[in-house]
Amino acid sequence: MAAKLIVIAGSSEGMIFPLTEAEVSVGRESDNLICLPDMSVSRRHCSIKRNDGTFTIFDLDSRNSTAVNGMPIKQQVLKTGDRIRVGDTLFLFLLDETADSGQFIQVNFNEARIVANHTMQLRKDTVVDFNTAEQDVVAPSRSTRDLNALLKISLAVNSIQNLESYAQQLLPLVFEVIPASRGAILVADESSDQFASVFGRHRAANCLDPIEISRTVTERAMREAEAFFSNDVLQDVAFRGAKSLAAAPIQALMVVPLAVGGKVSGAIYLDTSDQSVSFDEDHLQLMRAIASVAAVALSNIQRVSNLENENLRLKAEIAVQHDMVGNSPRMRDVYQFIGKAAPTNSTVLIRGESGTGKELAARAIHFNSQRSAKPFVAINCAALTETLLESELFGHEKGAFTGAVATKKGKLEVAEGGTVFLDEIGEMAMSLQAKLLRVLQGHEFERVGGTRTIKADIRLIAATNRNLEQAIKDGIFREDLYYRLNVLRLTMPALRERREDILPLAMFFAAKYSQQCNRQVRDISPQARNCLINYDWPGNVRELENAIERSVVMGIADTLQIEDLPEDLISTIPVSIASPGQTNLNFYEALNQAKKQLILSAFDQAQGNYTEAARLLEMHPNHLHRLIRNLGMKSDLKK
Repeated sequence: MAAKLIVIAGSSEGMIFPLTEAEVSVGRESDNLICLPDMSVSRRHCSIKRNDGTFTIFDLDSRNSTAVNGMPIKQQVLKTGDRIRVGDTLFLFLLDETADSGQFIQVNFNEARIVANHTMQLRKDTVVDFNTAEQDVVAPSRSTRDLNALLKISLAVNSIQNLESYAQQLLPLVFEVIPASRGAILVADESSDQFASVFGRHRAANCLDPIEISRTVTERAMREAEAFFSNDVLQDVAFRGAKSLAAAPIQALMVVPLAVGGKVSGAIYLDTSDQSVSFDEDHLQLMRAIASVAAVALSNIQRVSNLENENLRLKAEIAVQHDMVGNSPRMRDVYQFIGKAAPTNSTVLIRGESGTGKELAARAIHFNSQRSAKPFVAINCAALTETLLESELFGHEKGAFTGAVATKKGKLEVAEGGTVFLDEIGEMAMSLQAKLLRVLQGHEFERVGGTRTIKADIRLIAATNRNLEQAIKDGIFREDLYYRLNVLRLTMPALRERREDILPLAMFFAAKYSQQCNRQVRDISPQARNCLINYDWPGNVRELENAIERSVVMGIADTLQIEDLPEDLISTIPVSIASPGQTNLNFYEALNQAKKQLILSAFDQAQGNYTEAARLLEMHPNHLHRLIRNLGMKSDLKK
């Protein structure tokens, strides 16, 4: 049994470390088997030990802890797909249970040349056209024409990578050998018994009339995985239940399933209203051969599309460059909650101020659940208008509204089997709240402009910084939805409520942005540390991260100095944290006194009017309000 670590985020992104040793150490020192030159990584950070086919990770009392799936750990048995955070590096753990099970036969190359009198080479872009025979050449047989058509179709469809081009090229080639007037390619929906896509085309290229297709007939062909045709549709006993065939003057039809490995992924439908045209068994056999080739091409297109979507999803997931950091009592309560909530399917409501890490907690719940191998889809309800949010959540049918040129799956479908995270749920419109309530109650919904019910196997996690109880009283949030969401509730602590985590977070962000900016930042000065600890951080962890990023970008030394911090932080330095002889802190205190004097003078001239005082100071009123709060001047202005 073999295992490996793949770096999916961090300075060593893309590197692969096979876990072939009985113990693999990870740390900043060069004698570790996996060396990470990162100031947020301890000298000996963690180790992974192998014992009887299992791999266990141990945290070696590291400064910033080791996280598995977003949760700090001391010791944990790893399973394939686990995400391991060490400092700014994110590993993906993969276990291959079949790595040593197969043996390959040795292959040797013979250097001797093969001598042949007659050699024929057919270039890949060459197709023999048997239909352009000269007058003195015998006309090609039907089987020859069919073989030529099959070869052309095979070469055409196997190089296509999207469904639209697939249908556009396949149907005209089919019309060359099958005397049908109309045709359609139907692609099955993997998550239901309906069709995900339908592409229709007339033999006459200038005809744009809609094509009526019998659902009864096509579903029968796909259900039984059998191809069939009929030249007397209205009299055929097998089709008497198909009302759409009776309503349309269809003389003959043919349906062939698209199947690979026993799995039916769609069907090709052909029909004609021309009474002089009929299908025969040779047509059916040819279409079965065409369908065999087309089904493999369709399967490849779907596989490529799924891989591209999965790649985009994984990139979005690892775009979150950090997990939760901190070991304060409040954060230990958060970790304990996540450990209990993750294994369940219960809905979770996460509350807390903006910037406290509500999405990180939601991701940790997902990645430690049984749904971790399925998608985690996050949507910010406050970032989209009501119409766009509805389409984003539930998807829409083609033609549902202006601009809906194709059917689109919503996030609830994309997240099938996984977790949907609705951030800022308190900003959702009342009409959408009713539709979301139905999803929670019945696990089903319809796309915008659609009538087909779609099942939804998802877990919902919602987050808000709004007082939902007050929103219910104000009539802008549904009480029944609130009770559906509030099954398990987690409150994320504000950063000022866990000040012991400020410095570990600051060191973590300093290491992260020093790597991104190609700077060597080793430490934070004592004065800057005091400033960080004593600031109230109204923007919480997000504000701290922005402050450290700014300091790394603007600083010049390998130690972050107080001068590198944003002005809003420096202006809040109290005299009590200054020590005798620390002239830099006295300088900033003097600067604050000068700011206070300017503000008091402006208020005297404006006779206490905030807006006029801001105009005199040439700053925005919001900035003045914040400056007054940071300087602690509210009581001075009331005198």
